[in-house]
Amino acid sequence: MKTVEIVKDVYWVGVRDWNKRIFDALIPLPKGTSYNAYLVVGSEKRALIDTVAPGFEGELEEKINEITDVADIDYIVMNHAEPDHSGAIPYLLERNEKAILIATKKGVDMAKAYYDVPDERIMVVKDGDTVSLGGKTLRFIEAPWLHWPETMFTYLVEDKILFPCDFFGAHLAESFYDDDVPDLLTHAQRYFGEIMMPFSAMAKRALQKIEELEIEIIAPSHGPIYRNPSRIIEAYKHWSGGETKEKVLIAYVSMWGANEAMVRELAALLTAEEIDVKVYNLVSSDIGEIAKDLVDSRVIVLAAPTVLGGAHPLAVYGAYLVKALRPPTKYAVIIGSYGWHGRSKDSLLEVLKGANIELLGSLEVRARPKGEDYEKLRELVRVIMEKIRGGAE
Repeated sequence: MKTVEIVKDVYWVGVRDWNKRIFDALIPLPKGTSYNAYLVVGSEKRALIDTVAPGFEGELEEKINEITDVADIDYIVMNHAEPDHSGAIPYLLERNEKAILIATKKGVDMAKAYYDVPDERIMVVKDGDTVSLGGKTLRFIEAPWLHWPETMFTYLVEDKILFPCDFFGAHLAESFYDDDVPDLLTHAQRYFGEIMMPFSAMAKRALQKIEELEIEIIAPSHGPIYRNPSRIIEAYKHWSGGETKEKVLIAYVSMWGANEAMVRELAALLTAEEIDVKVYNLVSSDIGEIAKDLVDSRVIVLAAPTVLGGAHPLAVYGAYLVKALRPPTKYAVIIGSYGWHGRSKDSLLEVLKGANIELLGSLEVRARPKGEDYEKLRELVRVIMEKIRGGAE
């Protein structure tokens, strides 16, 4: 895909990374991703909003040159310093002797650390500052910790376009506009869980800051552009507000079938109560999908065998992810199995310490679950149901 004119004199000049399959050495990308960059051409000045990841500089330059010579760009707006959005800054500054980098005060430190940008080529902006391009006015909105400390949004006043970088994003290489992707909110929820959920409080503040703006288009730096912005804004209000559903996420590891048997029984009992149940085997599951379902699950169940005096390492990793992602999940249940001594519960609780999740109960069985253990599972379901229905929002 070449350049696309979104509105008059505002162009998408980004790239699509169809083959990218892992992000931050952590997040699976089953559908690749895009690095969206935008060229805004005023009657007097030209500005590039965000750039692209390292390795795609040449493609970015080719697209810019379809519209204007890269040497004629006056400003490069760095909404966020992470290399997938700003990795092309050194390349562009080498080919353009006049362009000024626009960043927040904290962004300046990042630009120097990551890209060796000298002071004389940086303009510091703060909340409400504007830059005129001639008939096109850029307004800057500080949005710290979404998801680095230096982040900001850029608002194109005349065209009512919000450029929020990672905020409102989705990891998708395919499609250009939101109405081209019927299940886009599913991808956006996954992205929110992976990237923004740990910063939900900051997300709420950012949403409040943009309430006053007339927004006709949201142009994020990953995924499709929103021509129907209310759709994603409303979703973000729910997700950042910590609204949960009558939903249970079960993440488990099973070595010889004991934990899997208990998980299957638990899932069947909860499903019979018309609870939305999501089950993930930590041996093979996509952690992005787990993050997506953590966004609105009211209860999480962790199930794991004892291995070498503690919980199975994959379950420990799962518990760590839960704590790190800071979901709005209110309650937890821990299930385990052991051969000679049960310690999986203790090690998982140690990881979850400080996660502000109430433990509703636990069950550890020796070797394999028996009749009385299945009765204890039914009792756990009764406790879960009391909490999950009593905690309806």
